[in-house]
Amino acid sequence: MFLRKFFFITLAYLTVWAFQSCNSDTNVNQDSNTAKVQLKLIDAPGDYLEVNIEIIDIQYNSSDNENGWISFIPKNGYPINVDLTNLIAGNNLLLVDEIIPSGMLKQVRLILSDNNTLAIEGNQEGEIIRNPLDTPSAQQSGLKLKLNTVLESGFSYTFILDWDVQKSIVKAGNSGKHILKPVIRVNTEVNSGSISGKVIGEVEGASIDDAVALKDVIVGVYSLDGVYVTESLTDENGDFIIQGLDAGNYKIKIEQNGYSNYESLEAIVVTAGIVTPAGIIELLIPIAP
Repeated sequence: MFLRKFFFITLAYLTVWAFQSCNSDTNVNQDSNTAKVQLKLIDAPGDYLEVNIEIIDIQYNSSDNENGWISFIPKNGYPINVDLTNLIAGNNLLLVDEIIPSGMLKQVRLILSDNNTLAIEGNQEGEIIRNPLDTPSAQQSGLKLKLNTVLESGFSYTFILDWDVQKSIVKAGNSGKHILKPVIRVNTEVNSGSISGKVIGEVEGASIDDAVALKDVIVGVYSLDGVYVTESLTDENGDFIIQGLDAGNYKIKIEQNGYSNYESLEAIVVTAGIVTPAGIIELLIPIAP
């Protein structure tokens, strides 16, 4: 079996925009204190035909403890094989799209196998030479960057990993060998907003003041012209939060057995990085004809 060597890539630097939530409803459940994290890989192009990288693990750490590393679980699993030269002109590779606990995100790292190769032009016309990308032992020691980024509950964060191929590959003298010393620039942004609220229901024969919280109600989000966007369920307290919405205007629709259909009358304005409160939504029992 081919013996793999691992090394950790330092994510070079991180620029964080901090956003303050304007949600003042302290009763809203912030989706069990989680945030959505995406990692997207892009490439600053280099003078190579191919730069083939194999990623065998992607991890994050919320602490300074070396035992605190937790693996992301990509949709299609590991390994992730990518030719970095394809990630240009707006192309990107979604490495991670996952819900993790909110709070401090200390560090992120990629773990690669040593099955990484480089394709360059040969001396003869049309000739392609493929060489392994050697990895210095110093890189295998796992140099890390402390990010100290706070993930706010209910927000969606996209981290853009800009891999500078030209700076990451060094030719070792006249040996013909190429050494991989990854240079990755990382930016992050809160790329979407959320809508939160509470759903209560009228109790038959009781006053409006006796309305109760409704669990497992499907809360649908639609564009103003009625196009379905996404949906979520209320919890045992009737609370809901719908994450990952692009900035814009939306409306809420609810169809619940035993109650009249509900549709918000005014546009709900979603702003990136903000949890927009929809307030308390009361479902009414239809009046018999």
